[in-house]
Amino acid sequence: MFVFGADIRHYLKIHRDLIWANRFAASTSFGPSRLIYYMGGVDNWMKLPFGRLPQFDQTIPVNPNVRYGFQALATNMRGFTQNIRNGSNFALINSEIRWPVVRYFAGHPLRSNFLNSLQLVGFYDVGMAWSGWDPWGNENYWNDEVYRNGPVVVTVDAMREPLVMGFGGGARAQLFGYFIRADLAWGVDNGYLLPKIFYLSFSLDF
Repeated sequence: MFVFGADIRHYLKIHRDLIWANRFAASTSFGPSRLIYYMGGVDNWMKLPFGRLPQFDQTIPVNPNVRYGFQALATNMRGFTQNIRNGSNFALINSEIRWPVVRYFAGHPLRSNFLNSLQLVGFYDVGMAWSGWDPWGNENYWNDEVYRNGPVVVTVDAMREPLVMGFGGGARAQLFGYFIRADLAWGVDNGYLLPKIFYLSFSLDF
């Protein structure tokens, strides 16, 4: 297995502590066995007891003709569950406006870790995961919908675009030594706006 990837980040100060953060990440794997990337969701996404939405989308098929040795998540892709797209390649862009609202108006660092780290965030994610050289190629089994009725199996081309995008807003803060992120996001798949998804996660921002 051979894996090549890149993770490039850029931060632009808009005004005082108001920051525009951007990230481009991409990776590809090839060889006798490959790494499969499941795109969607966020890192360390907590499953809430009242959440009805599964974290992993079992309805999106994986190419059975490819030998996958390992698996990984391609995040952040907010507005979706994990596996909205999959494959041995992925590329995505994350763009966020980060506003430490209390510290911004105070004009100086605060003693409270919670208030000092509290941020309001607006974000936009766009990306795709695919197999083979062509994101629109026939190797992408996420583009198939399979229907079975006894011995009859029908495969329909779902005509899904490889590119998906999501947008929304959220808040971040350090609480009891943990960096907690809360995001509300809407996904856009094939031109359709999907129902909102709430994410609660324990992980640092890029």
